[in-house]
Amino acid sequence: MEAWTLSAHGDPRQVLRLREHARPTPKAHEVLIRCEGFGLNYADVMAVKGLYREAPPLPSVLGYEVVGTVEAVGDERLGALVGQRVVAMTRFGGYARYAVTDHRAVAVITADVPLGEAMAMATQGCTAWYAARILCPMRQGERVLVHSAAGGVGQWLVQLALQAGCEVYGVASGERKCDHLAAMGVHHVIDRREVDPHASLAQHLGVHRLDVSFNAVGGSSFAKDMRLLGSGGRMVSFGGAQRGALGPLGTLRFVWSMGLVVPIMLMMKSRSILGINMLRIAEHRPAIIEECLAGVVDACAKGQLRAHVHEVFAAERLPDALAALGSGSTMGKVAVRW
Repeated sequence: MEAWTLSAHGDPRQVLRLREHARPTPKAHEVLIRCEGFGLNYADVMAVKGLYREAPPLPSVLGYEVVGTVEAVGDERLGALVGQRVVAMTRFGGYARYAVTDHRAVAVITADVPLGEAMAMATQGCTAWYAARILCPMRQGERVLVHSAAGGVGQWLVQLALQAGCEVYGVASGERKCDHLAAMGVHHVIDRREVDPHASLAQHLGVHRLDVSFNAVGGSSFAKDMRLLGSGGRMVSFGGAQRGALGPLGTLRFVWSMGLVVPIMLMMKSRSILGINMLRIAEHRPAIIEECLAGVVDACAKGQLRAHVHEVFAAERLPDALAALGSGSTMGKVAVRW
């Protein structure tokens, strides 16, 4: 079968090639999916650069999610899934014509769900659902900050926060993204190209403090968010986009800029720090992945949530799709169709 293969780290246009691989065989708890396409996530961008610790050794096939049809199962008790169109999360291996995954990381979808929208429900939708519905449920009237609010995870978080009746502060870059957030109903839109986002945020807050920060950026933004959290405030950290822009010794600079966290002070000020790595959740608590994916798919089917798709690229343009995602110019889901 064909699969996009990462042979080195660097520019995606130089280090990714289509190669032949053996078709995978599902284990007892797995299903084999013939893929229509796959989705991209910022972790893929970091993996191509060699900055993602969880990435498999080279040469490797990346990819966290696919949409396709279940062609085989590893256990006859899963036979009802054969022939069903599904969206699925994968432990890498998604950039391929065929992929295997745990049956609990699969949700059946109808034939009329567009590929890009289905892909948005997977890693990004599940991350947001886990963050906002399981790990850190929000209460009406809370002040909620969403970094990268026009991105793949960010737009889901914005919708979930608005549904919870929260006052939402969204940070994005550029007029197009900010206009989109305003149209979604974000109460306070902050363009980080035009203003210092934390100075602007402090001005919007006035005498108040944040109740929740959903932070996909990390680095210095983490420490600045912590200073704006009030009593009972929760910091939800699920990404490190700032790391990709720090160059040599970037990891050390990234960690250092996050500041020192003293646990006793968290207790004294009644603040919480919550971290998310969906790979770890999938490995150790797959039933939660099942719950998240089912929740997102059901909410979208009922019209309660809506996926926003930036673009669905043809398979031969995968390197261009990764370059676009890495540039920060995309808004919503980036997907690839075979």
